[in-house]
Amino acid sequence: MLRSKNPIFGGLPWQDVAVSTSSTSRVSGQLHGGTLDHVGGRIVGGELAAGAVLTLERLSREYAVSVSVAREVVRVLESMGMVRSRRRVGVTVLDRDDWNVFDPRLIRWRLAGEDRADQLRSLSELRRGFEPVAAAGAAVHATSDQCGTLAAAVSDMVVHGHSGDLEAYLAADITFHRTLLEATGNEMFRALGGVVAEVLTGRTHHRLMPARPNPEAIALHDAVARSIRLGDPAAAERAMRELIDEAAEAVQEQLGDPA
Repeated sequence: MLRSKNPIFGGLPWQDVAVSTSSTSRVSGQLHGGTLDHVGGRIVGGELAAGAVLTLERLSREYAVSVSVAREVVRVLESMGMVRSRRRVGVTVLDRDDWNVFDPRLIRWRLAGEDRADQLRSLSELRRGFEPVAAAGAAVHATSDQCGTLAAAVSDMVVHGHSGDLEAYLAADITFHRTLLEATGNEMFRALGGVVAEVLTGRTHHRLMPARPNPEAIALHDAVARSIRLGDPAAAERAMRELIDEAAEAVQEQLGDPA
């Protein structure tokens, strides 16, 4: 498999799009990634509304890509529940109710669109529902290596928070949350790592982070890591809940939303 970096949203490692290498070169892979992001963004933004019908030939012509690249883009969108392909009909855009809203790519596109505030609120509510429970689980199941990774991530956040290097801070923050979810030993929690990563990435890339990360947020990350290391599920859950609430309040403040 070839990993094609997203040219629209910064090309970070967790934003890569997997593409087939069976009949395509690196250039074709880049075309696939760019076309996928653009078509997906048009669907999310409503330019391609539910019921709109596309064809492979139209996509190929509009984006100057081969029909095979257009077909692969459609296959990815179909796997996300955003379109349905039928013989003699074409490719039909589906209603939002059919979309796989947990797909990290869809989250990324929605965060880049006009419903960013609603998407962030939705994701904050989701995180409140599972991350505190995951923190409690990690306090029971985390290995010493995972505890060390959490502690190192917090140290990196302290350093990069002071320097104002938001990209490096973001990388450490994602490492922290992915490691915590993995430390639960629960594959369902682990599978939500991409969702959390896109939330954190979107907050940074859409300027919803302060120029200097809030020291309180870093302290809460440290409290979570420490509680996990000490094997205290209740304390880990409590600290994570406070952390999620702090993040939600900070985003609402940046959006100018008093709710």
